[in-house]
Amino acid sequence: MRFLLLPALLLAAAAAPAQTVPPASPEAHARAVAAGYKALTLCSAHFVAGRDPAQVEAVELRGIYPEYQAQVQALPASIDASARTVSVAFDPALPPRIAAWRPNLGCAQLPIGADAAAVASLPRFDAPAPDLDARPWPLGERDATAPVDGDARALDAALAAAFDGTAFGEGHATTAVVVVQGGKIVAERYREGFGPHVPQRTWSVAKSLAGALLGVAEAQGVLDPAAPAPVPEWQRPGDPRAAIAVEQLLRMASGLYSDTAGNRTDALYFGGATVAEAAAGWPLAAPPGTRFRYANNDIVLAAHALRAATGDDARALARPYTDLFWPLGMTRTHAETDWQGGYVLSSQVWSTARDLARFGLLLSNDGVAHGRRLLPEGWVRWATTPSGPQPEGAFGYGATLWLLQRSPGVPADAFAAFGNRGQYVVVVPSRDLVLVRRGEDPTGQRFDVAAFAAAVLAALE
Repeated sequence: MRFLLLPALLLAAAAAPAQTVPPASPEAHARAVAAGYKALTLCSAHFVAGRDPAQVEAVELRGIYPEYQAQVQALPASIDASARTVSVAFDPALPPRIAAWRPNLGCAQLPIGADAAAVASLPRFDAPAPDLDARPWPLGERDATAPVDGDARALDAALAAAFDGTAFGEGHATTAVVVVQGGKIVAERYREGFGPHVPQRTWSVAKSLAGALLGVAEAQGVLDPAAPAPVPEWQRPGDPRAAIAVEQLLRMASGLYSDTAGNRTDALYFGGATVAEAAAGWPLAAPPGTRFRYANNDIVLAAHALRAATGDDARALARPYTDLFWPLGMTRTHAETDWQGGYVLSSQVWSTARDLARFGLLLSNDGVAHGRRLLPEGWVRWATTPSGPQPEGAFGYGATLWLLQRSPGVPADAFAAFGNRGQYVVVVPSRDLVLVRRGEDPTGQRFDVAAFAAAVLAALE
């Protein structure tokens, strides 16, 4: 196992000033962010998922945020297969935006203005992923499928409807569906260019993975969800944010200011900023625990707190793999970091539909996988129980998990991980069901996952 970590001086320099809010992006900066969007997406989709760049241009890079769409299409990209980098030129006065692949960790983007020499300083985690494919499902791939216990014709019709782009909402683009019943895959379908071993970006499904990772840390005695989050930038005397609990971050109840619904974090996701720079400087807008506000930064900060609590950057870098992904058999899942080793666990994870089904099985089995307890006993019940302020709309919220208790045709114990562009992992413990739907839905075209889950459940009665 080999780790290359940035010098402590650079990590210290990245600490965000207290209570600062980034200014609005001018047009030139927006072009730099668009270039970063293209570089990072092409890098991950090509070098992590093995997708053809032309397919990526046509699918993953279409239907994106409208303010970046035209620039992403127009900006030229250069792929260096030997260096495993993608460069996107955007300004004649500055180097291109660069994203670089690393083993396990997928792609990281360099900050705006950095040239290719900085790639050598990116953090690395080079331990080989275990080869588990020959092991029985769900740890491996052997004997993964079984006949459906229900109406196979009705189930096939539900899957076909999910792919037709009109049922369950107009204009969506399903790429994968996996249905797990009784622990086995009973139905599975993929769009051309995708397949059982092709990762896609999870977007906010990563938040639920982050919640489980913090649950594993709780079981290990590393982090107490009821205790204040040990965010390093909040530890000066008098900083009121030092009182925000880990649980309040996981429940979207931090009280931190968000400038947009969902707390768009473009500077972090595509602009080359670090977690410490982009997430830690936001001020309070409400007393912690009194307001629900869905925010990327809350989960980014929870993962940032786990890094600090770990007390060892090498250990923190390995933790998602050694403590969660690999014990579940998720060997084709890659969590990506910023250029200083901070995990962007609100969105930047690439995973296959089968790997997400494995994650759903962990939750369905109360945190036990292959006879080994990874999550504290009762953690899943805690994470799927609403506590404190709740969102408006059809779904409730627990701790990084959405609740489908008000969805017609869906049992009240159903819960799910949701992500942008149509990423869903639905778990129905009472029906021993895990349902994964992946998509590349255009912005504004929402797939009706509750109606789809109801159709699948009806077919399995």
